[in-house]
Amino acid sequence: MAERTHETIESGTPDPMPYMHPVMKENYGKWVFHSHPKPGVLYHRAENGAEVWTVKAGTARQMDHYTIRKLADIADQYADGFVRFTTRSNIEYMVADSSKVEPLIKALNDNGFPIGGTANSVSMIAHTQGWLHCDIPGTDASGAVKALMDELHDEFIKCEMPNRVKLSTSCCEINCGGQADIAIVIQHTKPPKINHDLVANVCERPTVVARCPVAAIRPALINGKPSLEVDEKKCICCGACFPPCPPMQINDPVHSKFAIWVGGKNSNARSKPTFHKLVASGIPNNPPRWPEVSAVVKRILAEYKADGRPWERINEWIDRIGWPAFFEKTGLPFTKYHIDNWRGGRTSLNASTHIRF
Repeated sequence: MAERTHETIESGTPDPMPYMHPVMKENYGKWVFHSHPKPGVLYHRAENGAEVWTVKAGTARQMDHYTIRKLADIADQYADGFVRFTTRSNIEYMVADSSKVEPLIKALNDNGFPIGGTANSVSMIAHTQGWLHCDIPGTDASGAVKALMDELHDEFIKCEMPNRVKLSTSCCEINCGGQADIAIVIQHTKPPKINHDLVANVCERPTVVARCPVAAIRPALINGKPSLEVDEKKCICCGACFPPCPPMQINDPVHSKFAIWVGGKNSNARSKPTFHKLVASGIPNNPPRWPEVSAVVKRILAEYKADGRPWERINEWIDRIGWPAFFEKTGLPFTKYHIDNWRGGRTSLNASTHIRF
């Protein structure tokens, strides 16, 4: 089959080879040694002796084009012109000459981009769209990230944790931010308030009914007008109904709160992947700095840093000391809602249209 060129692929992962540093392309799969010379810098050597250094800098997930141009100019002037963005919104510069590493680091620092996020540091926070792009948020994920990373700047540029700490935030309970060692998730605690006068004019009711993951929404006639109603016994306050139907207002300045989850891990290194578990809830959604969220996260990180053994991830540290000791050390209140043993799963999951057992 003839090779097709100049054709846009609109789905799936793009081919990385056209944008890869030449040394990396030539030695793909042939690396024999790697090391971590300093925070934010990685070193790799190939079978033929070729070397490449990677410098990682922290950036925001949502950037204006002036900032992106500045990052590109730094790549052209101080690096080899090749960069890549990581899944956690960092930028990595690859250079094949060790003499370029320190000038590159200085240029990035001088322009306000911290170097770090490697090895046993607190990595940049993976987060969802927030107020800028998403149609469902109960808070601003990117704003909470900015406020929290200002507090954790030293832990990003230093490697003083027992192991890498991955953080994530999510601006709604659907949690497309994913799980992490510490995850910060907004929680709506009340069912949506429906403006019945607007539903018929704004909402496509079958779409809203289908959007609910627990079949808690059904059509209704209210004051003679087509509308919707919510079975509050089934409603899990996820907010999925709000985007297709804004009159189903779920956001609330009083009843939408932050929750903190810990112990999530995707890798198989040293222990199996794990889900995170709730350890704090009812934290005020208090923009623009969210100080209450930062205080809880810093308290957990301080105890983990002081008590964790080398290479222990947060979930492994908790498994070793036990949940009672975790709550005692961190000073977080423990209630019956914090650790879910799924005994009620049969009842709650059978309320869904998608799961039956």
